[in-house]
Order: sequence, then structure tokens, then C-alpha cells
Amino acid sequence: MQNSEIAERRKTAIARGVGMQTQIYVDRAENSEVWDVEGNRYIDFAAGIAVVNTGHRHPRVMAAVKAQLDSFTHTCHQVLPYENYIRLAERLNALVPGDFDKRTLFVTTGAEAVENAVKIARVATGRNAVIAFGGAFHGRTFMGMALTGKVQPYKAGFGAMMPDVFHVPFPIGLHGISTDDAMAGIQKLFKADLDPARVACIILEPVQGEGGFYPAPPELMRALRALCDDHGIVLIADEVQTGFARTGKLFAMEHYDVAPDLTCMAKGLGGGLPIAAVTGKASIVDAANPGGLGGTYGGNPLGIAAAHAVLDVIADEDLCARANALGSRLRQHLESLRDRVPEIADIRGPGFMVAVEFNLPGTHTPDPDFTNRVKLEAQKRGLILLTCGVYGNVVRFLAPITIPDEVFSEAIGILEDSVLAARAA
Repeated sequence: MQNSEIAERRKTAIARGVGMQTQIYVDRAENSEVWDVEGNRYIDFAAGIAVVNTGHRHPRVMAAVKAQLDSFTHTCHQVLPYENYIRLAERLNALVPGDFDKRTLFVTTGAEAVENAVKIARVATGRNAVIAFGGAFHGRTFMGMALTGKVQPYKAGFGAMMPDVFHVPFPIGLHGISTDDAMAGIQKLFKADLDPARVACIILEPVQGEGGFYPAPPELMRALRALCDDHGIVLIADEVQTGFARTGKLFAMEHYDVAPDLTCMAKGLGGGLPIAAVTGKASIVDAANPGGLGGTYGGNPLGIAAAHAVLDVIADEDLCARANALGSRLRQHLESLRDRVPEIADIRGPGFMVAVEFNLPGTHTPDPDFTNRVKLEAQKRGLILLTCGVYGNVVRFLAPITIPDEVFSEAIGILEDSVLAARAA
């Protein structure tokens, strides 16, 4: 079987709106490596978009899922509940940042987690309006689209977005936007368009994912926390991409000295199986009436079992420290390329959530063409990279945190060759 043959079949079988970054059809995977249907090997620096932080098919995750398969696969927790669902909620209540009594609910996807967080904030406050940030990504559902601060390809053609959603600038020093600018944007909203007494919540990613891997400055988090406290607004941290050791902490909000009221998570929680959650202040989460939250597959037993194993692996293998070490090595290597690659405008990111941004040399103009060449050169050499950013000029690095040292060194060599080849082209 050939990749090209499957690609032809895809054209007449799969909806055109389902985008694909490669035409590499996977046959099997192990830790940080994948093999396609033609037997070609690739080093995976995408990890299913930050899903398999613990690597493809981690033995402990696989063992936990197999053990659950031997017991039962689905009853719907709302009909016939099961203990490991409760135990996972207890673990997250203890681990999620915030020195207060917490409650957790499980759903299936990151977009569902975001939707439910907004629902909870609205019922808890009796208000409707939501503030999000430019460049944010919060999902492809209608509320997710409305919250997302990027039109192409997420909003284009889908008509009117959900009402009462407002965007303000996200602080990005490289682009000349400060925390003061962001907070001034909120104050302008309050003066011109939006009574703060109507705002249910403010939602943000501690490190913007699809938007370009821009970390939120500490002063922004403090200012938002103070603003929310002053006006009775719920602060929501979207940790769908930043969670589970990716930033060198279990949750990215641990890098800050304030805590959100609600935390959304998914991706890395299940180690490859679909599970998502919202954890937050009990007095806020419990505002929803019984039956108002949940879903048929929410907290599916297989995902719950996988999540328990993921938390064990992160703790037992010290993956937070591993993420910091790998990220440091990657940033140092990228810095060593600056003199030879004037397109490098910025290298950033906490832990192993690292990105490099490319501009036209000597300018502030984004260079998406160079960025795409780097990605394609790496793919030819057997390294899978992802791009991101509002202008498509950022390469983000999301390898499994369990990647072996020798494979990581190989990948860094391929990355250097690919960047230099993109320059030569």
C-alpha cells in the first residue's frame, strides 16, 4: 500500500474541511517514532498536537487500557458510575492550581471542556458576556470558534459567531503589544461596549498554542486576576495544550503566582485516548444543576484508565524536569543558528513548549514561505514539524517528553540541516 494511493481514496471519502498537514499515512508508532504504510520512519515532533506527551503507546498507559478493556468499556457514568472516575477527579482536584475546594467534571474533547467552562461561568454569575484574546485558539464548536482569535481557517464561511464574545489584544513583545495595551483594551471595552457587570468570564491560554506559542506575561495574569476579583468575573485557564508537563510544570499556571477559577484540560491527559476535564472552584462549578453538565462519553472508562496511568508516568519518570532539560537543549541549539539564519526573529517557550519565529531578514515582516520550507525540508529528512501563528511564520516543537536522548539528538541534527537547506533554497 502506498501513501499516494490512500491520498487518492481520501479525496472521495473525507470531507474537504478536514485539513491535513501531511500525506503520510501512519502504520505504527512507538514513543517518539512513527512508521508509515510504506515502511518509512519519522521522528514525531508533533505528538498528535501535544497529546502523547508520554509517548506513543507508553507501556504503562497501554497496560492500564488493556486492563480496563477486560472489565468494561462503557456504561455512561451518569447511568452506572465507576470508582476510577471519582478517583481521577480527586487527583485532579489536588493537582490543579488553586488553594480552594475544587470539583471536576469529565468530557471528551478540549472544545467540550471550554464550552462547559463557559456554561459554568454563566450559570455561576448569571451573566452572558465572555472576553477572550486575539490569536487564541479554543476549539471548532460554535462557542469555540467565537472565542478563537483567528479567522482563517477556523471562522471563515461559518456565518455569525456566538453573541456576547469580545476580543482584546494579547501581549506579544515581539509585535509591540504590552500587558498595558491588553489591559487598556479591556478598559476600552468597558467604556465603549461592555458593562463589566455583564461579563461572566475571561478565558486565555497561559501559552497561546495555535496563535504562536506566546507565553502570557506574569504581569498580565496578575492584572487579570485583580480585574476579575474586582468585578466578580470568572477567570478561565485553557490548559488544553499547555497541560501535563509540557511547559516543565504539570500545569502552565504553576509558573504564575495567581490561580484561575476554572481550568480546562484535554490532549495530554489521556496519553492518546480521548478525555477532557474542567476542574475549578467548588462554589462556581456546583452552580450548575444536576443534568446540566456531562455527556454520554464524558469520562469514558478507557480514557479514565489512561489518564491515571499518564499521571503516574509523569510523576514516576519526572517528566516535568525532563521537559525543562529537553527544552533547554532545543533552545540552545536554535540560538546557535542565529548568526547563520537571519530569518530567526525569536526563540521562546517554557519547558518543552518551544517555538521559533521567522521573519524576512532585517524586518518585522512575517515569513510564512520560509517557515513552510523548513517544515517541508524536515519532512523530507524524516522529521515531522508543525507550524502555527496568525501569520503562519512559527514552527512549534511538540515532541513526546519521553523521547530518547539519541533520537532527540538525531532530530536536532535534522532540524539544523532543514533550516539551512531552507535558507539555501
